[in-house]
Amino acid sequence: MITVRRHHHQSIRLCVNKSRATAAILLLTYHLSTSSALPTNSPHHPPPITPTMADFPPPQDHSHLIIDNWFHERGPLWPGQSFSLQINKILHHARSPYQDILVFDSAHHGKVLVLDGVIQCTERDEFAYQEMMAHIPLFAHPNPRRVLVVGGGDGGVLREIARHPAVEEICICELDEQVIQVSKKYLPFMAVGFDDPRVKVHIMDGAKFMEENQASFDVIITDSSDPVGPASVLFETPFYKAMHDSLREGGIVCTQGECVWLHVDLIGPLVRAVRPLFETVEYAYCTIPSYPSGQIGFIIATKAGESDSGKSGRGCKEPVREVGEEVLRELRYYTPEIHKAAFVLPAFAQKAIFGETSK
Repeated sequence: MITVRRHHHQSIRLCVNKSRATAAILLLTYHLSTSSALPTNSPHHPPPITPTMADFPPPQDHSHLIIDNWFHERGPLWPGQSFSLQINKILHHARSPYQDILVFDSAHHGKVLVLDGVIQCTERDEFAYQEMMAHIPLFAHPNPRRVLVVGGGDGGVLREIARHPAVEEICICELDEQVIQVSKKYLPFMAVGFDDPRVKVHIMDGAKFMEENQASFDVIITDSSDPVGPASVLFETPFYKAMHDSLREGGIVCTQGECVWLHVDLIGPLVRAVRPLFETVEYAYCTIPSYPSGQIGFIIATKAGESDSGKSGRGCKEPVREVGEEVLRELRYYTPEIHKAAFVLPAFAQKAIFGETSK
């Protein structure tokens, strides 16, 4: 995943960050951050500039994080702590036009994907994030037919969406094609998601894709960048407005929601800011050992209006469709019970996010 920091008016550089979104979100972030209520021909508001490949300098090499056959993850959003994995063998290390891509075989976590020095997934526990990210919104929707994934180039979320026979079309918008290629070669346990015939891959600007597909999707799943620099717009209203407009009536969005142990002061203001846009806004989480503090959350919101065969105002705290026995046998984290439990927050988080101790 990548975050953009603008140090001067026209300079953009890539920096390390946490979550699983890839470069498809970068152009969407910049596009939204340059828009405002002023007309584009206003003398106070020059026309927005859409960045091109030339605007992104080459990504940095993160080889310094490998010391004595151990990979050490360090990041500015979890200061004073790090997470280390022992390396058996480096399988791939190269730089795409967007980011540093590392894949290694670890001693106890299987294969590991690292982007710009940040662990995106490990073979040992990736299923926890992928299953919850996909199945909470999909089982909360009565009839999800068209689904959009922004980012997710490793294919793990696609793999989980493909378990839903009611879904007719799965679109993925990913800018860094090399992440897809590397995942197919070294991470087939996730990249198998690309094999489903319903999947349509779009290597393009996510902002443009969403603009061209208004009111088109029943569910939108996105791994958003962390709130650093201009990428913080992904944790503000404009990004959620873009997703809202691409949803059909009664649709659901699910985005990466950071960690309550590290970022509760960011989650609360965001939830309150986007509430006027959506009919319901809720927060859930899962545990995953290889992410900072062993936990990551999801912001889940519903668009007003009745979905096909459904009613409005229901929220997403309970599944509205039955999970088949065959699917349950295949899943390793998600169950109908953990779907409900994921929305039960510790008292400090409930109060900080929603301003109350119970909900």
